[in-house]
Amino acid sequence: MSAEVTAESIDIAAAEGTADAFFVRPASAGPHPGVLLYMDAYGIRPALEAHAARLAAGGYCVLVPNVFYRHGRSPVLENLEQLMQSEDRSALFAQLGPKIQAVTPEGANADATAWLGFLRDRAEVRDGPIGTVGYCMGGRFSLRLAGEFPDAVSAAASFHGAGMATDQPDSPHLAAVHATGELYIGHADNDRGMDPEQMGRLTRALAEAHVRHTVELYVGALHGWTQTDAQVYDEAATERHWSRLLELFGRVLQP
Repeated sequence: MSAEVTAESIDIAAAEGTADAFFVRPASAGPHPGVLLYMDAYGIRPALEAHAARLAAGGYCVLVPNVFYRHGRSPVLENLEQLMQSEDRSALFAQLGPKIQAVTPEGANADATAWLGFLRDRAEVRDGPIGTVGYCMGGRFSLRLAGEFPDAVSAAASFHGAGMATDQPDSPHLAAVHATGELYIGHADNDRGMDPEQMGRLTRALAEAHVRHTVELYVGALHGWTQTDAQVYDEAATERHWSRLLELFGRVLQP
């Protein structure tokens, strides 16, 4: 771990049990703005911890909760790395599927109260609205948080998020239209989980609701491109993602 940040593994009393989490913050005296980072389906692991640490080094207290805590502690699967690198990942998603399905919109909102409460109670975290960012599956949680807790979130970002504007009554975009903070959405190219129909539906809904937002298509970058341990990792697109994310958070969250 870099000398610039301090990290710890913690437990949080969540809606349906105890959730393990990773909390990383600048080593320098605070308080610093709080950020809630929503994991992808691969969960808390070294690559995601390093990702959170890089964000924390930018001047943020970053909380990464295990949203799959209902199924146990991290790592989400014992043989995760091996399954992630397999040519056939059907076995991976067969195991992850039930964990993903268990986090209902109602459960996510109940958990969010715990995540926000943790950040609010930490002395290192500055008072006031937080930022949130989510990856893949986490993109849904990030947009939903911004809309369900508008007073608590002043900046929200999603990268290669999937299923964010479905035709279902619990689609995240129906919550996101209530956001009062600023949103940034970075779409993966040719993402089967977020097709052009959903992209258009999301953009129209945010525009009609007068939500401040920027939507960008990362041409050539595949779903999951920001994760250094994923087969689809794209370094150039990931650095662009860092530029966009740090610009948003720096402009909105930093005094």
